[in-house]
Amino acid sequence: MSEPTTSGGLRVRRSVLYMPAANERALEKAKTIPADAIIFDLEDAVAPDAKELARGQAVAAAGSGDYGNRELTIRCNGLDTPWGADDIAAAATSGASAVVIPKVDSATYIDQISAALDAAGAPADLSIWAMIETPTGILDVREIAGHDRVSVLVMGTNDMYRELRAKMGSADRHPLLPHLAAALVAAREADIMALDGVYNDVRDPDGFLIEATQGFEMGFDGKTLIHPSQVDPTNDVWAPDADEVEHARAVIDAFNQAQADGRGVVTVDGRMIENLHVAMAERTLAIADAVAAQS
Repeated sequence: MSEPTTSGGLRVRRSVLYMPAANERALEKAKTIPADAIIFDLEDAVAPDAKELARGQAVAAAGSGDYGNRELTIRCNGLDTPWGADDIAAAATSGASAVVIPKVDSATYIDQISAALDAAGAPADLSIWAMIETPTGILDVREIAGHDRVSVLVMGTNDMYRELRAKMGSADRHPLLPHLAAALVAAREADIMALDGVYNDVRDPDGFLIEATQGFEMGFDGKTLIHPSQVDPTNDVWAPDADEVEHARAVIDAFNQAQADGRGVVTVDGRMIENLHVAMAERTLAIADAVAAQS
């Protein structure tokens, strides 16, 4: 799948907030949080005895029309659990834009999820967000990203730490960087989006900002979040600021003027401008326009 668009252009997914679907108060609060997307969670955030309640509330929320421009998705339990098949069947016709599937290890598993969605009457444009959180998922990430129904890779960094037996807590996440990069490369090859994993310590805004900035600089399209307080700083990190927008416009204007004048060399602020810089500038403006359209 190529990058999704809205009626206003490119869809941005800077801030993607997990909300426990069993918590009615949290679902109500989500209507006012300026996240680009919501994941109504039926998996980790929901106790076994609340799974059915959560499923019903997630489906009702996804189809309610009460969440404005926020993109709404549902994270289902896996097919290897007692709840997964019912979750997928319910999400299929809920009105959600995607189902989020945990612990995706292969494209074959995506085929099974896709078949279950189709059997439940899902619309053809209901996409799958594949969570990459195991070593097998990393080793098969190229095939997973290339699946026709996958539109987003979501990094499950907590489970990845556990599966790798790696130490959590390093500021630069060096144990995970090769695996984050591998998934990001696969997403770019497939022309789909990739979302960075969560930051666990909601009492550490400085550490969160460092990690979010790292994810942005790596090239991720946004970050999954566990607390509303993380939304605003994430939106700021992934949105072009006024200086970036101004520079992007200057690059495009200078390049277009040089072409009109028949000049082969273009400079802006003393730096040589090539086609790749123009493409990057155009994307910056597209993101700025999308942020404004979704606000």
